[in-house]
Amino acid sequence: MSSATLSLIFIPPFFFFLCLFLSLYEIDSADGGFCSAPSTLDQEMDSKSPYWKVTNPTLSPSHLQDLPGFTRSVYKREHALITPESHVFGSLPDWTNTSGAYLITPDIGAHFVMYLAKMQEKSRSGLPPRNIERFIFVVQGSANLTDASGTSHKLMVDSYAYLPPNSEHSVKCDAFATLVVFERRHAFLENLSTEQIVGSTDKQPLLETPGEVFELRKLLPQSLHYDFNIHIMDFQPGEFLNVKEVHYNQHGLLLLEGQGIYRLGDSWYPVQAGDVIWMAPFVPQWYAALGKTRSRYLLYKDVNRNPLQ
Repeated sequence: MSSATLSLIFIPPFFFFLCLFLSLYEIDSADGGFCSAPSTLDQEMDSKSPYWKVTNPTLSPSHLQDLPGFTRSVYKREHALITPESHVFGSLPDWTNTSGAYLITPDIGAHFVMYLAKMQEKSRSGLPPRNIERFIFVVQGSANLTDASGTSHKLMVDSYAYLPPNSEHSVKCDAFATLVVFERRHAFLENLSTEQIVGSTDKQPLLETPGEVFELRKLLPQSLHYDFNIHIMDFQPGEFLNVKEVHYNQHGLLLLEGQGIYRLGDSWYPVQAGDVIWMAPFVPQWYAALGKTRSRYLLYKDVNRNPLQ
């Protein structure tokens, strides 16, 4: 058997994956994909809604129809990457005219739930179970929150609401809206209770991040009353986390804008707007922003409680 024949038979794995990557790059470049420059249409859509790529990701299912079985989603013991092509939507319990995709749940090892809720015309939210607190962030469209006092709050893109456990409320939508929702069983502390909060990202001050270059906003108060917080973190192209974090906190992350590289444990993942990440306690984690535009992600983090409680 000639050496040429042997070279055709024994293809090193590196060259196989290189060919696969190049084929994906060609598909993406042709469709305005992960590595391509933004088109005029992209810029027009971006001016209408800052987080449009969350609900219209570059690598949407239509772009992957010629790659049966392909997904960037990964699930491991200490982390998971959940990408848009593997989202499974179904009816949300107690919500009307709303489809939801549960992205992080206790079944994965988390102590919180994170899901997307796609509200349609004349849709309405249900209430979470008893002692469950809820956080809502709008990534598309608009909705109206009515609280226990009957006060109505209009929630636009970048608006959010924190609802204390056992508080009466409803979210209604007359057209369409996409929400990212976090829920968890509240860890009560004696004589401390939380309050309803309605706000928007742009109204929150930038906080100091010693030793870091990214911009940080926290959407909930940093007092002991609250057992979790939601961070909005902005990275300009080329910026990265200085600290290689390893800690007891859990995270649930939604990349709202941009693209980059995320390290989770010993794995390195290209990520982009629309991707969701779960990080278990003590998994090494690190991020660097790539591309030509800002990266922004929304990050759940449990805080203010003794790990033994």
